[in-house]
Amino acid sequence: MRVEIWSDIACPWCYVGKARFEKALAAFPHRDAVEVVHRSFELDPDRAKDDVQSVLSMLTAKYGMSEAQVRAGEDDLGAQAAAEGLEYRTRDRDHGSTFDMHRLLHLAREHGRQGALLDALYRANFAEEATVFNDDERLVAVATGAGLAEDAVRAVLADPAAHADAVRADEREAAELGARGVPFFVIDQKYGVSGAQSAEVFDQVLTRAWGERTPLTLIRGGAGEDAETCGPDGCAVPGH
Repeated sequence: MRVEIWSDIACPWCYVGKARFEKALAAFPHRDAVEVVHRSFELDPDRAKDDVQSVLSMLTAKYGMSEAQVRAGEDDLGAQAAAEGLEYRTRDRDHGSTFDMHRLLHLAREHGRQGALLDALYRANFAEEATVFNDDERLVAVATGAGLAEDAVRAVLADPAAHADAVRADEREAAELGARGVPFFVIDQKYGVSGAQSAEVFDQVLTRAWGERTPLTLIRGGAGEDAETCGPDGCAVPGH
């Protein structure tokens, strides 16, 4: 069974939602049969790479919130993150383009390190002091720390077209599925779950999706027998 998760590194609810989903998955009896794929979704796709500002100024400008309201919201997010065992800096974080990070996540998927890189990017953005925006050297350090080869990371960052089509394809698919925000979870191509739901909700949908999986119907020949096949031990010999 496959679970696809659309998210953005700049999204605090994606950070919290991933932890809640993973808590449910860890307790799921069939967890070893679940493939998790992370998909790209930019909250701010038109932002230039060098356009970096504080989270405080971004939220006050975008939503017309007061500084006091922003700080109260960040404090609440920090408390919810802490409840999931996550570190969360409630002050002095930056906001910027995440496009290069998503391109690196597609590179990481090719090398089986996508989950590790996403965790490292979330930690770098939400828990650590140094910015991850408009700082290629910082991204190189984070990506290599997650197990990627430095030369491969630098090659992607040096080529704006590398994995760009894959990022855009993920975003188009999200739009086609009706996702207007993240995190957005698609379970077995059948159920969509929007938002950082509780671990209990994720457990319910995983259990439901697994229980509704249709077993394979085997079609046999006219005599009710299987035709000849080849397998690890060789090929069937006609008449034997």
